[in-house]
Amino acid sequence: MIDQAAWLLAGADALLICAGAGMGVDSGLPDFRGDSGFWEAYPPYARLGLKFVELADPAHFADDPALAWGFYGHRLHLYRDTVPHEGFQLLKRWGAEQRVYTSNVDGQFQRAGFADVAEVHGSIHHLQCVEPCTDDIWECALDVEVDPESMRAVGELPSCRNCGGLARPNILMFGDWSWVPDRSQAQLDDLTAWRRTKKNLVVVEIGAGNAVPTVRRQAELASASSGALIRINPREPDVRHGRGVALPMGALEALVTLARRTA
Repeated sequence: MIDQAAWLLAGADALLICAGAGMGVDSGLPDFRGDSGFWEAYPPYARLGLKFVELADPAHFADDPALAWGFYGHRLHLYRDTVPHEGFQLLKRWGAEQRVYTSNVDGQFQRAGFADVAEVHGSIHHLQCVEPCTDDIWECALDVEVDPESMRAVGELPSCRNCGGLARPNILMFGDWSWVPDRSQAQLDDLTAWRRTKKNLVVVEIGAGNAVPTVRRQAELASASSGALIRINPREPDVRHGRGVALPMGALEALVTLARRTA
């Protein structure tokens, strides 16, 4: 399987990288897989009995802003402090042109130097109004102080630059009817237009599971005509109907191995 994947990469004119939470695990980021995994990453929430799905609810920004911004403020600090692992740079070896499609909101691809990234669920590094009063989206240039015991934000919370009310991350949350999708949609439209012009496109899907299959669907759609799909996933590597190559490995291990075979 490694040889087949290496052969695909060596002949690629363009590369579409489709990444889920598993891409960041080797950088030390949690993938929030199940309640136990989330609580292991965030023991204070285990003590409180709060699940990831419960915390990633936009209603908290109205009902309990300190709780909401405690959760997202901590993640903002985490992502800013995290250095992308070596696999990000190894990906740049393949394909004359590259694009990224990701459900991750952490900004790790941009930090690793990728210019064209489509963030289907938005970005924690951008803000919008809670209401929202307008469709304005702007970069988050501030810090949110979080008490490590209570995991609640303390001090002044981010405010909307238009109305002065509370701001929130421009991230699609669970049951979210207030998310402003304009920035993500523009990225997705640009990606779709680019993909339609590429004939020898290879898709590398990394760390995208079945629980939220958004990334998997994109990877399968983009590779449907050619079967040029490389699926890297240590837990759920299976490829439907044999339309692709399955690598049951973690992101960094797989990318290092492929780099050696294509050197």
